Amino acid sequence: MTNNDFPPPARSAVYGAPPPDLVEVPDGAAQLSPLCPGALAIESLPDAALGEIAVAAPAGSVERRYVLAQALRALAPGGTLTASAPNDKGGQRVKRELEGFGCAVAERFKARQRICTVERPAAPAGLAEAIAAGAPVDVEAMGLRSQPGIFSWNRIDPGTALLLAHLPPLAGQGADLGAGLGILAKAVLGSVRVEELTLVEIDRRAVEASRANVPDPRARFLWADARDAKLSELDFVVTNPPFHADGIEDRGLGQAFVAVAARMLRRSGRLVLVANRHMPYEEGLRAAFAAVKVLADEGGYKVMEARK
Repeated sequence: MTNNDFPPPARSAVYGAPPPDLVEVPDGAAQLSPLCPGALAIESLPDAALGEIAVAAPAGSVERRYVLAQALRALAPGGTLTASAPNDKGGQRVKRELEGFGCAVAERFKARQRICTVERPAAPAGLAEAIAAGAPVDVEAMGLRSQPGIFSWNRIDPGTALLLAHLPPLAGQGADLGAGLGILAKAVLGSVRVEELTLVEIDRRAVEASRANVPDPRARFLWADARDAKLSELDFVVTNPPFHADGIEDRGLGQAFVAVAARMLRRSGRLVLVANRHMPYEEGLRAAFAAVKVLADEGGYKVMEARK
């Protein structure tokens, strides 16, 4: 079964990870998420197929309305949608947004979360518009395929921009960990000396977009958590590692990317990464690599190169 195949017997689904102590997830629910490799895509749900669905509503307004609209589309009339979100990450807007779709909303509050429950009306309003607004789109300013909800979906983030400006010549086989839309990969593949580049990305939407953005035959695409990717004997790794988990700064994420890159690289291989200046990656770099140097330090970001 691919991520676009929905199991016909399933009558319930869960999107994301609603708080288990606040939202009851039906037994046997199909697992939906763009951020869990192997999970089903919410877009794959047939129309009016479900009796119930639980949703961890995303923080971004366009993405959230898109997910809620997709969930209502997939519910049979009278089916139940339970949507949860933290108060400070969109929770205060969920009730109003569901009402905008024509739903009568029962709302409760617990543990700084808003939990909204609705029955799907016979004819919800505005679903097509919300789905169209959150669907994949060509972003003219970047010249790239993208979608709301992807990291830095409609602009090049400043860390990536600095890394692009100071990217050293690369050759052989490599990987881009946390490849996003493929912006960095396109630059890496600009060198004829690069034989193969694996774009590793945990967001399925970004993987699908990067396939369109990076049509180079030397590119491979891997929907995976970079920390679990089984790559080895690489000549180089490039990365703009994440440093937030669920909106909270997590320095361990970038440190894990450093450790994984060291494991993937062959002897004399090199890692090139960009990070916020305050991120404490130097200790891990010096522990795993023979030589470390700073290529750039500007605008609150630093680009570093490490060789095994």
